[in-house]
Amino acid sequence: MVKLEDAVIARLSSHGTNFEVLVDPELALVLRSGQSVDIKNVLAIDEIFKDSKKGEKASGEMVQKAFGTTDALKAAEQIIRRGEIQITTDQRRKMHDERLRQVVTLISKRSINPQTRLPHPPARIESAMEEAHVHIEVFKSAEEQLPAMVKALQPILPLKFEIRRIAIKIPPAHTGRALKAVKGFATVKQEQWLDDGSWAAVVEIPAGVQAEFFDKLNELTRGEAQTKVL
Repeated sequence: MVKLEDAVIARLSSHGTNFEVLVDPELALVLRSGQSVDIKNVLAIDEIFKDSKKGEKASGEMVQKAFGTTDALKAAEQIIRRGEIQITTDQRRKMHDERLRQVVTLISKRSINPQTRLPHPPARIESAMEEAHVHIEVFKSAEEQLPAMVKALQPILPLKFEIRRIAIKIPPAHTGRALKAVKGFATVKQEQWLDDGSWAAVVEIPAGVQAEFFDKLNELTRGEAQTKVL
């Protein structure tokens, strides 16, 4: 549980009332991003306020009307997920930089330059984003923002999103380590275990990660994996 002096306010206006809770800024953002966090660790105190600075608590009736429960922990989670979190300037900058990095990574891995058939370097994507004056939303995931980013970049940066289908056969000596990596990179469309213990599959990956995928597969199987782009 965060100390009161280190907590920030999460606020949600509902049914004509401001509801506030005092939260750990980092854990609140983790919770808001959709990850699993114990709400008790997020809160500095398990109280719902109308005005936390004045110490004015919201009544149980108000909380029930707005959130459908009088359970402070359940109401607090709704406030954090749906409301505004008063983060510091430094926190916002760090969040912005991290979200920017995530968006750039997604574009680099999922797209190619149709002229060269190769992925764009991350530095080139970031430069194009600056040129396009795109706005990064710190409270939205990179995945949510990707369509708007791509639309803004396409007049500046040639982008093509392609999926590659690849047939793979991994010898039994390497399936333990290699399968986890394959499923982390790719979507498995077909798979089967062969009589000799080998694993065979057809997978799909973004074209932009093909080289990285093959390098990782060769590393984990000592070059013994068989692959074929379909």
